[in-house]
Amino acid sequence: MKEVKKIVLAYSGGLDTSVILRWLIETYQAEVIAFCADLGQGEELDPVREKALKTGASKVYIKDLREEFVRDFVCPCIKANAVYEGRYLLGTSMARPLIAKHQMAVAKKEGADAVAHGATGKGNDQVRFELACYAIDPHIRIIAPWREWDLNSRSDLIAYAKRHDIPVPITKARPYSTDRNLFHISFEGGVLEDPWQEPPDEMFVLSVSPERAPDRATYVEVEFEDGQPIALDSKRLSPARLLQRLNTIGGEHGIGRVDIVENRYVGMKSRGVYETPGGTILQAAHRAVESLTMDREVMHLRDSLVPRFSELVYYGYWFSPEMELLMRTIEASQQGVTGTARIKLYKGNCEVVGRKSAVSLYDPAFATFEEDQVYRQSDAEGFIRLNALRLKIRALRQRSAVSGQRSARPKGKRSER
Repeated sequence: MKEVKKIVLAYSGGLDTSVILRWLIETYQAEVIAFCADLGQGEELDPVREKALKTGASKVYIKDLREEFVRDFVCPCIKANAVYEGRYLLGTSMARPLIAKHQMAVAKKEGADAVAHGATGKGNDQVRFELACYAIDPHIRIIAPWREWDLNSRSDLIAYAKRHDIPVPITKARPYSTDRNLFHISFEGGVLEDPWQEPPDEMFVLSVSPERAPDRATYVEVEFEDGQPIALDSKRLSPARLLQRLNTIGGEHGIGRVDIVENRYVGMKSRGVYETPGGTILQAAHRAVESLTMDREVMHLRDSLVPRFSELVYYGYWFSPEMELLMRTIEASQQGVTGTARIKLYKGNCEVVGRKSAVSLYDPAFATFEEDQVYRQSDAEGFIRLNALRLKIRALRQRSAVSGQRSARPKGKRSER
């Protein structure tokens, strides 16, 4: 196997990748370049650069991907109403292929022999990173330290970090594994590994508990154009700024907390807790505008594709031919999904209370319960009779079969008692 001389590491500055950076240098005797993607983690990234250099990185790339993340990854998932196993809005899943895409660009620019990541051998992220990397360059070498080293727990990593004077933002008293971007924040590990244990309220970052949310509701209006969110309360905003504003408003009202046990792609179940305030509002608003503007059969066909689309995102197949096909189909379904939804936010609840569109397919003249001149109610009788025909034929056949069985029974003597 070709000797590895230069490695590009997907680096966050957290416990895992901080330890991995030093471990790669010691194990492979190679130059390690740190790549950090700014996806809206909500923290200053200059200290991340300094930390990576102090830990041994030869170079550090930090790239602001917030707008690209929301425009090209979050918005397609909103258009698809993507949700995994009924509850998870895929905040981590949709971010990984974007990170891999730009990590591979750095590897190409630097002439690196390999790329590395901090995903464990038990999780989904290893699959997401590596499928994306191989889709971009089938010859790339990928190093996954969690599948190679003898550091078998996060306690081992903390001890390793202390031995090498690597500061880490995690302690044994607060051993949560978190992932944050502009769409959400996730929590795993620690007390959360007991699915009966309620998440401690002090753990949450983006939202207050619904019990402590304001006693007065807030209303927001989200405007869409061909399925794309473009304005909040009549003010046009870039995708990232719009989502960021919704995160703030939604978080103030305890919107978007989810606690689930999900099925990982590798085959095990895992408990995860998520905060997705802005994404929860966006998906509710998008559905509301679709209800006015999308043809019934197009909607039902698209909805039948949502589980498959969500699985592809969750499993890591963003750069796959089947995803390209689904993306084109969903994008076509969004033509004309233009309008505004009014959302009421109150103590953890996100309710649609109004929707409007200049291209609405909803017509009060047809839907009214009052007298109208456009719909002849008597026409419904023929419609129902035609649709009932197969049901009537089936019932008649079943009745005939039962009658035939009765007539075929032999007549015996009546018993005497």
